[in-house]
Amino acid sequence: MRKDPKTFIEANTAIETPPLIPEIQLHLATEILPIWQATEEDLAHLGIPPPYWAFAWAGGQAVARYILDNPDIVAGKRVLDFASGCGLVAIASAKSGAAAVTACDIDPFAAAAIDLNAGLNATTVTATRDDLIGQHGPWDVVLAGDICYEQPLSGRVTQWLQRLSRDGRTVLLGDPGRTYLPKDGLDWVVRYAVKTTRELEDTDVRNAVVWRFTAD
Repeated sequence: MRKDPKTFIEANTAIETPPLIPEIQLHLATEILPIWQATEEDLAHLGIPPPYWAFAWAGGQAVARYILDNPDIVAGKRVLDFASGCGLVAIASAKSGAAAVTACDIDPFAAAAIDLNAGLNATTVTATRDDLIGQHGPWDVVLAGDICYEQPLSGRVTQWLQRLSRDGRTVLLGDPGRTYLPKDGLDWVVRYAVKTTRELEDTDVRNAVVWRFTAD
């Protein structure tokens, strides 16, 4: 039987603050909880997709930190947080004065996590499970983190983000050196050293860069 997403999240996470974002609390997996060690097969038996929403990934932390430190990027604007996961970037945008924030993730557990985490931080975020790749939408700013980990998805997404940039949107991408990061069409903005764990990454610290898509 498929688990109720919000009930599952509340029972299998702890409220933590990401290393780079002490201002924001999230429902996250920790080493002391069974979900941390569960295999994809274990979760599949429960009807649960891989819980990417249960971690604050380095690229997302970098974008959230940059937005919180530079709120003028989103203040008074309509923001899309693509592949939102736990909703960290969306929440950072809401805290920074965005007029409206949409957090997009097709996983129903991610959508539930976004709702829970937005409420935990007293912010208003609209979660959607719609596949928005290729859509132009009403957004002024589009943000994404850790999307360049596999092909062909990363190719489709980055081409779409490039088109949005050419249309005049501000498009930022947080990436800690994933394999399929585009070689062209990006301007370096800032880099952060993000503490992580070898359970998730191959190092204790990831250097995550915030990139801006160019309009060229």
